[in-house]
Amino acid sequence: MSMEYLRNVGPKSATLLRAVGIDSLEKLREIAAVAAYRRVKFVEPRAVSMNMLWALQGALTDRDWRDIPPADKDRLRADAESEG
Repeated sequence: MSMEYLRNVGPKSATLLRAVGIDSLEKLREIAAVAAYRRVKFVEPRAVSMNMLWALQGALTDRDWRDIPPADKDRLRADAESEG
């Protein structure tokens, strides 16, 4: 599925994701939300906030990013900010 059709992913996010080699839901699933977020954040640090991480997780789970439980957001944030 093309990035533009994913829940929570708008045109700007789709462009940023394609720029780092993520051009489909299948590729996003393969890489996972945290790694995808890190790739985009590395290339465009000023263009990306934690909201993109929530949006990517929401796209993977087919739910609105605002519906991701706080505990899941905390875990995702910790993973994204860790050195590993």
